[in-house]
Amino acid sequence: MHAHLSFMLSLIALSALFVLIFVSFLFIFAQIKKDNSIADIGWGIGFMLIALFTLFYSGNFSNRQLLLTSMIFLWGFRLAVYIFQRNQGKGEDYRYRQWREQWGKHAVWRAFLQVFLLQGAIMLVIALPIVVVNHSDLKGLTPLDFLGLAVWLMGFYFESVSDYQMSVFKKNPANKGKIIQHGLWKYSRHPNYFGEAVMWWGIFLVSISAGAWWLSIFSPLLMTFLLLKVSGVAMLEKKYEGNPEFEAYARKTNAFIPWKPKTVSSE
Repeated sequence: MHAHLSFMLSLIALSALFVLIFVSFLFIFAQIKKDNSIADIGWGIGFMLIALFTLFYSGNFSNRQLLLTSMIFLWGFRLAVYIFQRNQGKGEDYRYRQWREQWGKHAVWRAFLQVFLLQGAIMLVIALPIVVVNHSDLKGLTPLDFLGLAVWLMGFYFESVSDYQMSVFKKNPANKGKIIQHGLWKYSRHPNYFGEAVMWWGIFLVSISAGAWWLSIFSPLLMTFLLLKVSGVAMLEKKYEGNPEFEAYARKTNAFIPWKPKTVSSE
């Protein structure tokens, strides 16, 4: 038991070093390009690399490890490609541009600490179920693994389909300045973030049979908190504050969990 825990902790420490190297390279590339929003593209790629590193380091290649690594690769690759295509030709994202202006002469080192290093620390905590699964030598799949996969697939559907619907909506010049209110966006103001949170709860469920669930639980809890209160829902809701169309949309549509739109009185 002691050796088992020791190996897991050493794998977490090695993963932390791996993440530090990755975000440092990402930071250097971002400074060369003068675009800190590269961090967003690196988000999904970072998890793919952690999954690959921990899988080959443990060398077990059990069905659970291969299942979870495949889930991470499908999610991470799709997300990285989507963000890359979305950002093409648009320059640095408005959030990073505002921070760069606010930080002034301290922009470089603050970008490293507050964007890349912070993202790396968050990435490591959220990747804990990946480390837990890939350090385990437990063979065979359990009902929890299949339940986790089903939950993950639901989340992947919500995120990928709503991202696609948003992409098509924004490509139409007639929709400039308008709020998307059809498809999955009819039932939630942020179906993509809902899907993201659900996926990490699915990943957590897959990790339970590998042991150390008390460590893995920090991953979906942190992801859900960040999406709701920090970088996802809260940030976008603030951006659209005072927009009459968005406020009317908000009155009838749930912020996060998809549900039937409310009937709003015209009075």
